[in-house]
Amino acid sequence: MTAVAPADRNGAADRLMRRAALAAVAVAVTLVTLKTAVYWTTDSVAMLGTLMDSLLDGAASLLNLVAVRASLMPPDKEHRFGHGKAEALAGLGQSIFIFGSAGYLIYEGISRLIEPKPVASTEAGIAVVIIAILLTLGLVAYQRHVVKQTGSLAIEADSIHYRGDLFMNLSVIAALVLSGYFGLHRADAVFGLVIAGLIGWSAGKIVMNSLDQLMDHEFSEEERERIKQIAHAHKEVLNLHDLKTRRSGIYSFIQFHIELDGAMSLHDAHEITDVVERDVHAAFPGAEVIIHQDPAGAEKLTKFQMS
Repeated sequence: MTAVAPADRNGAADRLMRRAALAAVAVAVTLVTLKTAVYWTTDSVAMLGTLMDSLLDGAASLLNLVAVRASLMPPDKEHRFGHGKAEALAGLGQSIFIFGSAGYLIYEGISRLIEPKPVASTEAGIAVVIIAILLTLGLVAYQRHVVKQTGSLAIEADSIHYRGDLFMNLSVIAALVLSGYFGLHRADAVFGLVIAGLIGWSAGKIVMNSLDQLMDHEFSEEERERIKQIAHAHKEVLNLHDLKTRRSGIYSFIQFHIELDGAMSLHDAHEITDVVERDVHAAFPGAEVIIHQDPAGAEKLTKFQMS
């Protein structure tokens, strides 16, 4: 049995993830400051919704910052597979905050539907929301770059928040215009409820992604089929079985058995396996690849003996 360990990283991925986490915290603090000031002047439920979302984004981003630092710690004696699942735990922690904010917004939105209130200082509210959109667009673009380079679940979870913020901020502008200029005061409450729904949907997506990692969910069928195709592309590989895959933060783990000609020398079997490992590793950079060699038919023989 041989293995290819993840490629030694030069620290670039680590730096990207840390910078993305810090950038998210900085943007959240800026937006919370601006939105708090404007909420007090507008008394808008939609504005309160996006303020609550920014507050939770800030808390989640701080949690992410801690989780990212933990997940990037190298494997040690007690954690042979690294600390990548700290990201998934952070994702579950974020979802609790997000579901709480959605519940509060639903309460406020229903209250304002029953007793609608006019929105004040519409112009100031719209100006702040436009600033929020520009800052969020810049952050999301950077986060997407980092996720593409590192595959970080924590950064992806943060990015989901902020991508949702873009739609929320647009809905806040619509609510402010309809209430402030056209007197449709219940529109503010309606958009607040829409924002609550978006927040809850985002939280659910984060929960599912986090649970997949914590429960060692397999790669997608497309990825597993790609691994099989890579192995079978070598004519010496007669069969493949016991393929197991999982992810832990930015780390991936792939292991399987290949069947080779039983008359083949150990040296030749080792060389063929090395080539298969390199090809799998090229398709899944950074993954730890473990391959066990079996003589052809050994699996069937073992099952027959056991029966």
